[in-house]
Amino acid sequence: MSKLDAAWSRLETAARSAGEGRIADFFQGEPDRLSRLTVEAAGLSLDLSKQSWTLDGFDAALDLARAADVEGARAAMFGGEAINTSEDRAVLHVALRAPKDAAYGAKGEAVMADVEEVRARMKAFAEQVRSGAVKSSSGKPFKTILHIGIGGSDLGPRLLWDALRPVTPQIDVRFVANVDGAEFELVTADMDPAQTLVIVVSKTFTTQETMANAQAARDWLSAALGEEAARRHLAAVSTALDKTSTFGVPDDRVFGFWDWVGGRYSLWSSVSLSVAIAAGWDVFERFHAGAVQMDTHFRDAPLDRNAPVLLALAQVFNRNGLGRPARSVVAYAYRLSRLSAFLQQLEMESNGKQIGKDGKPVAHGTSAIVFGGEGTNVQHAYFQAMHQGTDITPMELIGLAATDEGPAGMHAKLLSNLLAQAEAFMVGRSEDEVRKELADKGVDAATVEIMAPQRTFPGNRPSTLILLDRLTPETFGALIALYEHKTFVEGVIWGINSFDQWGVELGKVMAGRILPELEGGAPADHDPSTTALIAKLKA
Repeated sequence: MSKLDAAWSRLETAARSAGEGRIADFFQGEPDRLSRLTVEAAGLSLDLSKQSWTLDGFDAALDLARAADVEGARAAMFGGEAINTSEDRAVLHVALRAPKDAAYGAKGEAVMADVEEVRARMKAFAEQVRSGAVKSSSGKPFKTILHIGIGGSDLGPRLLWDALRPVTPQIDVRFVANVDGAEFELVTADMDPAQTLVIVVSKTFTTQETMANAQAARDWLSAALGEEAARRHLAAVSTALDKTSTFGVPDDRVFGFWDWVGGRYSLWSSVSLSVAIAAGWDVFERFHAGAVQMDTHFRDAPLDRNAPVLLALAQVFNRNGLGRPARSVVAYAYRLSRLSAFLQQLEMESNGKQIGKDGKPVAHGTSAIVFGGEGTNVQHAYFQAMHQGTDITPMELIGLAATDEGPAGMHAKLLSNLLAQAEAFMVGRSEDEVRKELADKGVDAATVEIMAPQRTFPGNRPSTLILLDRLTPETFGALIALYEHKTFVEGVIWGINSFDQWGVELGKVMAGRILPELEGGAPADHDPSTTALIAKLKA
């Protein structure tokens, strides 16, 4: 048996043992449990003591990380080696936020000079738009940015804007991603084209949904302002200068990024130009600085005190040790309400693989299904199933220790719900407690027999609680970097390539075959159901 196989075996054995116990009871037999399973980094505090592992299970998970050589893989990523093996690319989103004196290289080729050149152009353009030096064709300052992209070109910047936008922004940002024309119409309904800057985000400038919306935006501008004036309202994030030029974007308003940046890791780049303009360059730099703090922690902290590693190991323990294929992420922070949607792409596109880096089927389950929402809203939605349903779904609950926003007293109410849910998931409520309560209220014995089991909470539901000191550009940057590195660690342990996404391509190819048929072209060969549906839609 290999060292890695032995580590997997130990984890599975420890998980079976832990699964027979109760999390609340583990604290009594493990006096150092809280200290060992709580870690702080970059303005974030993580409490993993309410997870399902015993400390023996935690140690088994650490042994698995070592056997999978997480430390070596981490060094390879920071060293710019081609860890995206299927595309022979380095993975260097960490370079996008690094200080300019950093020495990152992709496959031995220095990259920071290029990064700094694009940063400088972004900063200059952002400051010129904000100051009014770059004006609309009418001579008025831009008041709104229409950001057009999809996937990583939308989810990251959209979340970033939600998290960091001023309450009353000087420049607003609106987002359009869906090829459903209703989104474009609704988003632009109250916008003034004469004071709108359109930024189209597509590396290849060929993504179907993005280009359909980009064409709609250009037509919208041209109808109001004229074709030539519309050009002064366009900018792009792309590497396809020939295509952006043909589309009408001035060359000095095109900002690139690199093939060593995956889309779901690209919000640190020019992909977030819209937010850099609207929130201000200083905010964007602070966002980067917070991520660098987490990068430093991830690179240097020992595995047993490493926040991304611990977060990843908790998921591996639940997913592989205890057979729990889903995970819920709930942010008790209105500004982070889109976090779970962002993590769906980050984690499920990265690690939703059944074939390993060696081209063979994986031996263990990979990415969990990620879902979530915003606390306290989800308490009135799916928490019923989380508390009393037949399946156990691990959770991450995220909150802010303090905030300056909102009426007095509301944040304490929010935090009380956050803490109460974490405690309730773990301790539950016994049938004996329910029976006593009902009896004390004078409920008759026959009714107690029926109602007590229904009001019992089994508890023993695991959760991790993540607290940000406050929601600042720095702590938000650290939070996103935390999840990026968590995703990376999981991929290393599962033996998969977290940085390609071949599963995204097939649907695009098939949509390209179907579209001509819907537009009146000759029928192609499909399964009977699809053929019938196309005929119905054409009729």
